[in-house]
Amino acid sequence: MIYTCTLNPSIDYRIEADQFTLGQLNRAETTTFYPGGKGINVSRVLNNLATDNIALGFLGGFTGKFILDYLYKEEVNHDFIIHDGPTRVNVKLKEANRETEINGVGAEITHQSRTDLLEKIRMLKKDDYLVLAGSLPASIDFSFYEEISRICYENEVSLIIDISYPELKELLTYRPLLIKPNQDEVMRILGKELTTMEEILEAGQELHRLGAQNVLISLGGDGAALVNGEVTLIANVPAGNVKSTVGSGDSMVAGFLSSYIISQDVEQAFRYSVAAGSATAFSHDLCKRDAVEALLANVQINRFKRGREQ
Repeated sequence: MIYTCTLNPSIDYRIEADQFTLGQLNRAETTTFYPGGKGINVSRVLNNLATDNIALGFLGGFTGKFILDYLYKEEVNHDFIIHDGPTRVNVKLKEANRETEINGVGAEITHQSRTDLLEKIRMLKKDDYLVLAGSLPASIDFSFYEEISRICYENEVSLIIDISYPELKELLTYRPLLIKPNQDEVMRILGKELTTMEEILEAGQELHRLGAQNVLISLGGDGAALVNGEVTLIANVPAGNVKSTVGSGDSMVAGFLSSYIISQDVEQAFRYSVAAGSATAFSHDLCKRDAVEALLANVQINRFKRGREQ
């Protein structure tokens, strides 16, 4: 079974207008509410791809109830720890040519709630997968990520990590199945500038040598790269009208897992990952299965060896 873990979920409040002006009254053209948080996004996309999964994490208050109701409606399986404080709200301001995000402050998470979540994670077993994704609430420090990673390592649970903290490097000793940084995150993790594709791929190899079994690097409009001990792959981004990039990275993680648990084929999973991320970017919400599969033929993958693509 695939499990996702969202420690700092949110309601994403999306507001669209041609232009926003600071210090003045602005009127929205459309507004939409979605459940947010990277792990929750992964669960929703997995559900859209007909891949069974269970969402774990923390939820609370009237905002948490909204998320629970939304997931019930979409028939997304979940087993959250419920707390008293309200789950945060993130605001997404979408203009004609740019998008601005304002993320709220996470709820206070008690020691008991943390303990309860860890007990659920300790129940996972060898054939399970855990997606650890997103930010930490202010009340939880990075050692909590490390504790979850250690439990997965000891229980032989396949761990997938998608977090933006430079300290991700410290978790690679637990041999995650997959990490999914973007180019900027790779630079922060390794403390070096990366300007060429060859430099990016070498950085991916360094992350692999540090412990990550597969390194999936998202490169925005330049595509994506997949690095492991056997292959180095580069994929293009299919042509399409980008409507929103929110959730694209999470969709890449979901697409990879949805394919990989069936095929155990990294290249096939990489192709599905890029198609899923692109399908979400071309949508106002998270991707659907038919949209992903329609893009698969348009994802071109090349193998990279010693400074050249093949």
